[in-house]
Amino acid sequence: MKFIAFSGVDGSGKSTQLELLREKLERENLNVAYFHAVEFSLANRIFRFFKGQKTFEPGKEKAVTQASWFSAIVREKLLFLDMLRFRLFLRKLKKENCDYLLSDRYFYDSLINISYLSDSKLIKIGMFFLEAILPKTDVAFYLNISPESIMTRENVPEQGMDYLHAKQDLFEQKIADWNLIAIDAGRDKEIIFQDILTKI
Repeated sequence: MKFIAFSGVDGSGKSTQLELLREKLERENLNVAYFHAVEFSLANRIFRFFKGQKTFEPGKEKAVTQASWFSAIVREKLLFLDMLRFRLFLRKLKKENCDYLLSDRYFYDSLINISYLSDSKLIKIGMFFLEAILPKTDVAFYLNISPESIMTRENVPEQGMDYLHAKQDLFEQKIADWNLIAIDAGRDKEIIFQDILTKI
């Protein structure tokens, strides 16, 4: 099974590129599974439960831009559980002879979110541990686009420019560590897609 992940700041085109790839692979009669890190997240499931939100809609979830130190610690601990649950999910897919697993956001994005919410020393220690046990992808794309370009698109993230710049900076610090393949996402979606196909 080949595991491909799409990461990047809000509005960078992750879902669009994943859907183009999924459609192509399914036309080739390949068995394709889908994963969304926010939907899978225990922290977000708990949050949705208390909000009375029964369904998850990718792209419609409001991003968390502020959190207390305690909340960030809880998110970090729940992310550890998510990684353990994900390993079971991978095992199940392999038993089912899945050809491809496509991930819209991945734990890379979750780690970036926690780093954005808190830079305490305790959080940093936990992050180091989580990065060490992070299940590896076969190919991981980072869709790189300027926040200024994102803000000109049809669906503009509500978090604003400062948020996008801060998250972009955090991603760029991790590109080499996580072996992310940076893709220029400021181009036409079909050109981006062809670029992605040459790298998988």
